[in-house]
Amino acid sequence: MSISREDVLHVAALARLEIPEEEVDRMRTELGAILEAVGKVSELDLSEVEPTSHPLDLVNEWAEDEPRPSLPQQEALANAPDPEEGAFRVPAVG
Repeated sequence: MSISREDVLHVAALARLEIPEEEVDRMRTELGAILEAVGKVSELDLSEVEPTSHPLDLVNEWAEDEPRPSLPQQEALANAPDPEEGAFRVPAVG
């Protein structure tokens, strides 16, 4: 399936990714291959297949909710690029 340069840039913008100009053509090829593979699923008769969220049954998906020690604040923020008032500083979303 063919995907345009504009489509690649649009998807990148939605994902808030910066794609260098020299990578756009490679991304076109890769995204096109992904869309083609997904498109093949529509050719299958899946009327007898029950929808699932996971291909295998989930076992022990929840751990017991028990208190346990956490990282000290200073250690948790040690690699944060710009902590603010003892918390992680993140860009505003809006």
